[in-house]
Amino acid sequence: MSKVTIPKIEYEFLKKRATAYERVLKVAQDELYVPPPTRSREEVLRAFRGTRRYSRQFLESVAKGLRRSSYFK
Repeated sequence: MSKVTIPKIEYEFLKKRATAYERVLKVAQDELYVPPPTRSREEVLRAFRGTRRYSRQFLESVAKGLRRSSYFK
């Protein structure tokens, strides 16, 4: 194996950056991979319709996607 020598200041910078990256990655994994609170397609669509913010075409697209999903019942 080859040896690489870098200045201490650069090593500390790289180590601090790697540690920060690991923290961000852990938080992202914990927050992004949370399953939805419901598995009901109708409940999801009802919540979207209830906001009155989405167009009919968008809601139809969401419904189509939910029908294709194996997660939602």
